[in-house]
Amino acid sequence: MATALARGLRADGFAVELAHDGVTGLDQARHGSFDAVILDVMLPRLSGYEVVRTLRKENNWVPVLMLSAKDGEYDQSDGLDLGADDYLTKPFSYVVLLARLRALLRRGRPARPTVLTVGDLTLDPAKRQVSRGETDIALSGREFSLLEYLMHHAEHVVTKVKLLDHVWSASEDTHVNLVEVYIGYLRRKIDAPFGRKSLQTVRGAGYRLTAAS
Repeated sequence: MATALARGLRADGFAVELAHDGVTGLDQARHGSFDAVILDVMLPRLSGYEVVRTLRKENNWVPVLMLSAKDGEYDQSDGLDLGADDYLTKPFSYVVLLARLRALLRRGRPARPTVLTVGDLTLDPAKRQVSRGETDIALSGREFSLLEYLMHHAEHVVTKVKLLDHVWSASEDTHVNLVEVYIGYLRRKIDAPFGRKSLQTVRGAGYRLTAAS
């Protein structure tokens, strides 16, 4: 399948490098200058999950499209939480894959993230670290992404729909109620242990993360 996919992409004008195992793919992604990576999950020697996790830990932000027969919602969630930009399940349409790949290329390689600060709450996207003052806070991948978006829009009201659109993939089966659930998770980790109320509900509008608590 990898060989056939590479042949199709080359026919559509892409320059393609092919790796048949995770270790080789990781090495190529580390040292090559790529616009995007199509990454299978179930690879020999090193899984696709470990490849994308390692790239993100090393501050390599090349866009990654995961391609896998693992089509469960938790499988997709794991891939996206580890740093993949999109997830497509097998069997797939080549036309759809091509469209998603072009969408990733239009976005381009994101700039290296900077540390975000709201009051004494800090988030380092590159190191995947969150802290309140001197205390580190452990968050799940989804909680981290949600907090990161809220911190980018600190002191502004963000609607549930916007959070759903920006934190969850369009390929996931989601509902706005899921946002409420994860807001609750976040409050129990970033506010409650510190006696803060920085993550506020604006009734009828959405949520606001503020330094004033």
